[in-house]
Amino acid sequence: SIAEKENMATVGVRKKEVTRDLDHCDIPYYVSEFVEREVGNDYDSLRNLDNLIDKLSENKKQLEEQVLTVSSEVPKRIQNALKSAEDSKKSLSRLLEEETLLSDSINSHLLKAQPWMEDLDVLISQVEEIERHLSYLKWISRIEELSDSIQQYLMTNNVPEAASTLAFMAELDIKLQESSCSHLLAFVRSTVKFWHKILKDKLSSDFEEVLTQLRWPFVGPPQSQAFGLAAPASAPDVYNNLEMLFCQLLKLQTSDELLTKPKQLPEKYSLPPSPPIILPIQIMLNPLQKRFKYHFTGNKQTNVLNKPEWYLTQVLMWIGNHAKFLDDKIQPILDKAGSSVNAGLEFSRALVMLILEKLAADIPCLLYDDTLFCHLVDEVLLFERELYSVHGYLSSFPSCMHILSEESCFQRWLTVEKKFALQKMDSMLSSEAAWISQYKDITDVDEMKVPDCAETFMTLLLVITDRYKNLPTASRKLQFLGLQKELVDDFRIRLTQVMKEETRASLGFRYCAILNAVNYIATVLADWADNVFFLQLQQAELEVRAESNAVSKLQLGQLASMESSVFDEMINLLERLKHDMLTRQVDHVFREVKDAARLYKKERWLSLPSQAEQAVMSLSSTACPMLLTLRDRLLQLEQQLCHSLFKIFWQMLAEKVDIYIYQEIIMANHFNEGGAAQLQFDMSRNLFPLFSHYCKRPENYFKHIKEACIILNLNIGSALLLKDVLQSASENEATLKPNQPSAAAALNELGVYKLAQKDVEILLNLRASWPNTGK
Repeated sequence: SIAEKENMATVGVRKKEVTRDLDHCDIPYYVSEFVEREVGNDYDSLRNLDNLIDKLSENKKQLEEQVLTVSSEVPKRIQNALKSAEDSKKSLSRLLEEETLLSDSINSHLLKAQPWMEDLDVLISQVEEIERHLSYLKWISRIEELSDSIQQYLMTNNVPEAASTLAFMAELDIKLQESSCSHLLAFVRSTVKFWHKILKDKLSSDFEEVLTQLRWPFVGPPQSQAFGLAAPASAPDVYNNLEMLFCQLLKLQTSDELLTKPKQLPEKYSLPPSPPIILPIQIMLNPLQKRFKYHFTGNKQTNVLNKPEWYLTQVLMWIGNHAKFLDDKIQPILDKAGSSVNAGLEFSRALVMLILEKLAADIPCLLYDDTLFCHLVDEVLLFERELYSVHGYLSSFPSCMHILSEESCFQRWLTVEKKFALQKMDSMLSSEAAWISQYKDITDVDEMKVPDCAETFMTLLLVITDRYKNLPTASRKLQFLGLQKELVDDFRIRLTQVMKEETRASLGFRYCAILNAVNYIATVLADWADNVFFLQLQQAELEVRAESNAVSKLQLGQLASMESSVFDEMINLLERLKHDMLTRQVDHVFREVKDAARLYKKERWLSLPSQAEQAVMSLSSTACPMLLTLRDRLLQLEQQLCHSLFKIFWQMLAEKVDIYIYQEIIMANHFNEGGAAQLQFDMSRNLFPLFSHYCKRPENYFKHIKEACIILNLNIGSALLLKDVLQSASENEATLKPNQPSAAAALNELGVYKLAQKDVEILLNLRASWPNTGK
């Protein structure tokens, strides 16, 4: 009605008039919003007005109660907080007052006590000084008491107790080393030195006398040792004296180490730390050391630079001659005394030190004479090998390799090693038998058909490995590994140069021998990469490269995960050369096959008689040259290449022949029924059997030919059905009908897996005779 419309207009006007005041809490605006939300333009909702008023009244009541509760609680909380603050303030003031009183009391007490403290400091200093003097005197008294005890023991000839007392005195000397009392230290040391000399001289004299009775040292072989290992009537007494004196000398070990500084080689040799030789063994070694110095120093005829084997062999003989006596007679004494020393190793270690001193003196004199230096290294390596393998010498002991690892000596060793290796390579490659296998007449041994030069070269590398594998540091071993890599690369380059001279005769004997050599070297290096020694070197190389940031994170990861090896670069280059050479051989044979197949390409496949018209199927005469060429070349290369290389060769050749016949003969012609049957006979009964000597199913290497023959020789019904299926599959694919039979399934059912659908359609169109279906 008109009245309702006017009322609505009025409400609309009023609504527009009520606007929100953003700066204040605008109650009219919120009321207006509330009425608009609850009532709006729906006048029927006014019936609920009573409920709305009740609801608002309830809300108002709840809000008033909350306000009353908060207004009553907040003052109480504030009041409590203020009271706590007041209490804290009073407590703090009280504490400050107490602190002031206490501080004044302490200061007053300190002022009163200051004179007492000064007097006490003086007294304490005096007491401490007296205590030091007393302690000093006690130490002097203790040393004098021990000295008197040693004197009394010696007067009563109680040498064992004297030796024990001296050992205790030496321990006291060691404990006093941190003291700043230099005079006391000097007194103790001089006392130890005095009694040590007396006891050592006496015991050494007695010990040497016993050794003389045993006819020590044993300069002859064990069989000629008349007393040392024999058992005459007086032997028990002599051995008892030996044990007694040996144990007494062991007690002097501590004092001997304090007073005697062992002879040491310069730091440049980086010898590992090792304890001094025990005193009784030192005494036993004295006559041998005198003999060594007499014969191998000065102007003696036995001291010549070109005969290092004389003194090396002499030391090995001494170690061997005395080994049984040391094990049987001396080791039990050490075990009984609770010593961890091994008599034989201690004896060997002392004699090896003589060798090291001799080498350190001789090497500078022959460093630049290649022949003498190389001979010395060879003899030292032989000496080391026997020392470790026969006499059980430990790698943690100083050895000759430490002397050879000294910088100038080591660099010279590397230079000489490389020089002689290159000379050996020159001679092995220029030899008349360089490309002939040593085992050519032994079929079981000659599987790799390795030419003599390659085998000699790998033997050379193996010998170099044996020579440097006992070097004491990984860095030195890595330098030798670098030399081996250089030699492999140099040999590869030489093989490449010889190969290029033989390129025109890529099927010749020498070319095949080079290929066998390349394959053999790559195979051996791959085997070496799994050797524990080279795996350890790989780890060392990884650490060196990681420190120097010489390689990428990817390469570091490959080295760390053992995906690569230290010889990977060399192996990759050799594999590339091998592949290039094989490819050249395959291309050469393939060209010959293509030339021999020219007549076969021109065969009249469209007009050949059907299989029913022939009494017996026979090979096409035009295929004979091609098959003969294949047969001859396969037989030739089977004899000249090793098995693994020949396998790669015939597989590569089979692939090329397969594609060639498929593309140039099958796809380039049309076939009647007789032509298709003849092609299948030529392939399945003549071509494929040529390769049956090398695998069980040669047709699998000629998949294009095999499957093309299947398509060309389908009977008419099957061919028509296949043609329809392929055509339908193409149409279904174009019209997006996925549920129809696929072409791949139909082809697989026939045994066709390699050829694509389009290729099969082309082959079907190459069939000459199709029945007239009226289409």
